[in-house]
Amino acid sequence: MAIELLGKSKDELTALCVQFGEPAYRGAQLYHALYVERIFDIAQMSTLPSGLRERLANEARVTLPVVRQRYVSQDGSVRYLLALSSSDALKNSESTTEGTESTEKTRIVRPASVEAVFMPSEGRQTICVSTQAGCAVDCQFCLTAQLGLIHNLTAGEIIAQVLLPLEEHKEVLTPNTNIVLMGQGEPLLNFEAVMAALRILLDPKGVAISSKHATLSTSGIVPVIERLAKEAVRPHLAISLNASNDEQRNTLMPINKKYPLDMLMKACREYPLRSWEYLMFEYVMLGGINDSLADARRVVKLLAPLKAAKVNLIPWNPGALPYHESSVEDIDVFQKLLIERGIPTFVRHSRGRDVMAACGQLALNEAATSPLSVLG
Repeated sequence: MAIELLGKSKDELTALCVQFGEPAYRGAQLYHALYVERIFDIAQMSTLPSGLRERLANEARVTLPVVRQRYVSQDGSVRYLLALSSSDALKNSESTTEGTESTEKTRIVRPASVEAVFMPSEGRQTICVSTQAGCAVDCQFCLTAQLGLIHNLTAGEIIAQVLLPLEEHKEVLTPNTNIVLMGQGEPLLNFEAVMAALRILLDPKGVAISSKHATLSTSGIVPVIERLAKEAVRPHLAISLNASNDEQRNTLMPINKKYPLDMLMKACREYPLRSWEYLMFEYVMLGGINDSLADARRVVKLLAPLKAAKVNLIPWNPGALPYHESSVEDIDVFQKLLIERGIPTFVRHSRGRDVMAACGQLALNEAATSPLSVLG
């Protein structure tokens, strides 16, 4: 079987080159060609000698996902529907290191697909990355949950979701790239691959994205939050909160039955923040369910003991689920109360809603709003 190069660290590529009888520095050249120059055709890696290129071409590969469709939003965002081609693309929820409830959903799809979203804005571009195809956590307001867990992505498949749109939009890129691990899947249930990818993405000699411009969102897998805290290289941590008490969160996010709010908030209090850092809390506003003034007061009580917390209120994005958006008035009242109590709170309207690219909408939807919104 051919050796997959994409996703390998500099040390791994160095070891491979040494194994091939080459000087160790060839590994750094190969690393630079993949992640800095974004060269995916081995024959075009001109810094490598022809003999090494020939052997790599025979024994190794650089596998990018196949773009099945590009869905272009009116706001300029692009949702990529990507077909995965790795030989281990069909895994199930039993492969995760931290289990969820026994009711978690698993569905096998051939071929496995996943989604990423490229969002250009003034002065920066943001790429929303998936870490699993589907998701096992089963948040009731999220369309991705309807898929169940299809498979864990490899480090290379995660990195490819960043490299592919960067290369495709290279003529219009700004100097600042943000990555948010907020696409399909629960990142902390695919921890090893996610961290392997992040070490390359955040390496100044790799993809060179700043740790300050990378965010990982979790539903609250407490033991792995504690593990993440010990990592030398790590992104911002965002907690998908979405409820103000256990009863409410148990219904909306069944993972809360395993890691209830008191356990989650203890992990948040103990999480070591860097001098420039805060803990982000995401709160999807569901009309008549979690958006009352009483909810806002309970959220304040939950977050008050934290050193540095920030809240993003996210109006629920429409989908085929029995929920509706909170009113503008209810969101405004909720936000004002949190701000009055000293918690920085922002309303974040998701990008790409018209092409099912917004938060909670990634469900491998192949229907677009109009023929103009699809580029194949």
